[in-house]
Amino acid sequence: MEPLYTYRTKDKIVDLTTAVQKVHAWRVYDDKIVFTNGCFDLLHLGHITLLEEAAALGDKLIVGLNSDRSVKQIKGEKRPLFNQQERARLLAALEFVDLVVIFDEPTPETLIRALRPDVLVKGADYTIENVVGASFVQSYGGEVKLLPLVENYSTTQLIQRICKNHG
Repeated sequence: MEPLYTYRTKDKIVDLTTAVQKVHAWRVYDDKIVFTNGCFDLLHLGHITLLEEAAALGDKLIVGLNSDRSVKQIKGEKRPLFNQQERARLLAALEFVDLVVIFDEPTPETLIRALRPDVLVKGADYTIENVVGASFVQSYGGEVKLLPLVENYSTTQLIQRICKNHG
């Protein structure tokens, strides 16, 4: 039997206007929208675990992806390792990610305000007070969830380990 629909990864990478339209369509069916964001510079087990657990909190998972320019501002001139289109394609290839939206601002505040997710997710290395958009999401009854991290799996740690072992 053929699946009812199939996704190509490029179809899951959208601009903010398209993301807002999709969210409106999903809400018609009472889908619970989950949002998280990050640089996802070197996709690793920690990222996969966080994204998979985030997806389990609702019906649709949207990932806000920092643009190349914003990654450089956050992480320094040697980053990102992979450009925004490569990073977006990797995220979109994950079956539990429904949309990827690249943003160029320093924070995902604009995305969060436009998408109004039911659940906003970050890793437990944050506090709720430090999560961009948390108070806004809570203001309309949304939830903010901090998910546990997988130890020893940060992009910076992995880069250091690779350089040490192969440098």
